Amino acid sequence: MWATRELHAAGWSRRSLAHALADGTLTRVRQGRFVATGTPDDIVAAARLGGRLDCISLLALRGVFVHHNTHRHVQQDPLASRRPPAPRGVVYHWRPTGAPRNRCVVDAVEALAQATRCQPPRSAVATLDSAWHQGLIDETGVGEVFARVSRRFQVLRGLLEPRAEAGTETLVRLLLRHLGCRVEVQVRIDGVGRVDLLVNGWLIVECDSAQFHGTWRVHKNDRRRDMAALERGYVTLRLLAEDILYRPERIRAALERVLADGDPRRNS
Repeated sequence: MWATRELHAAGWSRRSLAHALADGTLTRVRQGRFVATGTPDDIVAAARLGGRLDCISLLALRGVFVHHNTHRHVQQDPLASRRPPAPRGVVYHWRPTGAPRNRCVVDAVEALAQATRCQPPRSAVATLDSAWHQGLIDETGVGEVFARVSRRFQVLRGLLEPRAEAGTETLVRLLLRHLGCRVEVQVRIDGVGRVDLLVNGWLIVECDSAQFHGTWRVHKNDRRRDMAALERGYVTLRLLAEDILYRPERIRAALERVLADGDPRRNS
């Protein structure tokens, strides 16, 4: 974000600035502050409120998994004056930031620390897994995130798994751990391929979404993999991402019923 004086110092005259606003090169976010046209709407909206896009809103924009993203999260300087009240659908996070004054977003570590505080524990772990898997942070970055949150959140660090390829996998993995299961992540099985979760050595759990399982070609491949797994003594349970996210009680009940029957290889 640029201030008028910064643009003038860079050689922009009042006339050229007016032309840039008229032809859509620049967008005025508030009096004397401008961003390049095409800046994402969430960032523009945060800048118009005098803050920076933050927390799960920024992470979702960067492709990180977040469970519930119904509000826009905006960092605000606690010493700032004349900030408008948070509009409906906006959450203010009043805290200092290390971001430069001309930045419209906070950095990734800061956003992840805030998201850890802002979400239920399992959702926070899924967000951190996603950011780590995608390379937004590394192990050092994980340490920096947990250095910024209070002691009660430290237990979450031991639950992180950067091999998890989707937030839904993390949510199911944590549920299975709560049920007392032994869970292996991204396991390669000869003749089957790589599976999302292997539970207690016999139950394959796949977490399917429309994004990666929405075509007939993929469906056919999935069914062939399931048949190959069955031939080798494994049971495959395919869970839908929408059920994992919005019907967790249904997922838990299904897992409990399947697990109660035990390993079919031992029962035969």
